[in-house]
Amino acid sequence: MTNMADGGRGLTELLPSNLILEGQDVILEPMQLTHTRELIAAAEDGELWKLEYTGVPDRLSMPAAIEQALAQKELGSEFPFVVRLKQSKLIVGSTRYYAIDDKNRNLSIGYTWYSKSVQRTSVNSECKYLLLEHAFERMKCISVQWHTDHRNVRSQNAIKRLGAKFEGVLRNAKIMPDGAIRHTHCFSMLDTEWSESKTALKSRLSHYRKS
Repeated sequence: MTNMADGGRGLTELLPSNLILEGQDVILEPMQLTHTRELIAAAEDGELWKLEYTGVPDRLSMPAAIEQALAQKELGSEFPFVVRLKQSKLIVGSTRYYAIDDKNRNLSIGYTWYSKSVQRTSVNSECKYLLLEHAFERMKCISVQWHTDHRNVRSQNAIKRLGAKFEGVLRNAKIMPDGAIRHTHCFSMLDTEWSESKTALKSRLSHYRKS
């Protein structure tokens, strides 16, 4: 039997509403309505809403998307973050924990997007490092999962590079806003696999900072 983290506390109790995860290059801050303008500006860097398989909100839909994320946070099923660069203080994207399952000690990472200007930099690697470290080492999760659109090959490859294992495809899993049918590619990482992935992520971050 797996022991509960921190004397029996559930996952949501280890996600205080003011939780901040801080790395060397980025800070993950709890999403707030006051971030609306900055998130709109971040999404406009690359016109990210035009990528049909990412679901990034545009200027008009951003406030409602933030309100929905915060409502799920209140229910304890999600914890949305904004991604802020430490040096410039700019918000350059968003990510979150979702499908938080106290009983089975697992959760998913997703709803992730970044401004075009920080794609293919250290930002995604460090965000994933911070999220996985907190999930496995603080929250004592036994599994972390990812779900991505079958068309988003770039995301699938990025998840594999983390050390996550491909679990299979949920066919016809969703009807997208444009009417397209999404087949969901599923990945997972176990607590026993985190140590190896952590080492690889540290090495990748070191490479980014030397280049």
